[in-house]
Amino acid sequence: MSSETATAPAKAQQQPQGLRKNGNCSLFGFTLAGGPIGTDATTTTGKQWHASRKAFRPSSGLTSYEQRKKLRIATSATKAKEKEMKDEKEAERQKRVQAIKDKRAAKEEKERYQKMAEKMHKKRVERLKRKEKRNKLLNS
Repeated sequence: MSSETATAPAKAQQQPQGLRKNGNCSLFGFTLAGGPIGTDATTTTGKQWHASRKAFRPSSGLTSYEQRKKLRIATSATKAKEKEMKDEKEAERQKRVQAIKDKRAAKEEKERYQKMAEKMHKKRVERLKRKEKRNKLLNS
């Protein structure tokens, strides 16, 4: 008889205790047994016929951390290489654009001197050219 009375309180604690999520009062953050609510309390529905809820993460256990780390390193290396190639390509493009701009500027300057030569004497045009070159060197 003494063994039956000793097991009776243990059985009472194992049985569900009603609407308070099996003894957990989530409103106040403690269990009816006196301890704080753990992670188990947040994953139970309070109905003993329901399975406990778990996070749905189907791809979480498929790859190990080391594999993900290697993959990240590989992708970062390829991205760095791609960026380097893009920068080289952009530098080449800028070089071509600058060459075209320089050619156009030289052509415009030549045309301007030709127009001046039509109006003025040759020696005066040469003097103006030299003067403009001096000013250009001083200003830059």
